[in-house]
Amino acid sequence: MIAEASILVGLLPLLIILPLLLMGLALFVFWIWMLVDCATKEPSQGNDKIIWILIIIFAHWIGALIYFLVRRPERKKLFGA
Repeated sequence: MIAEASILVGLLPLLIILPLLLMGLALFVFWIWMLVDCATKEPSQGNDKIIWILIIIFAHWIGALIYFLVRRPERKKLFGA
């Protein structure tokens, strides 16, 4: 019984860290996806493309989320891409 408890206590850090690592990896992949989407599909009118890329780079996943929710649907509606 004590051995089972010690095994569970030994696994506790893994059970806490593993979901955080997976969520971090998912956010990183989303960030890269939005960065590539912006760099390849955003029209180069004025400084829009550069500004959005800078927002995504410096605000990381929050900037990518803002781009995904605000600019991307607008771009698809206006330009169809």
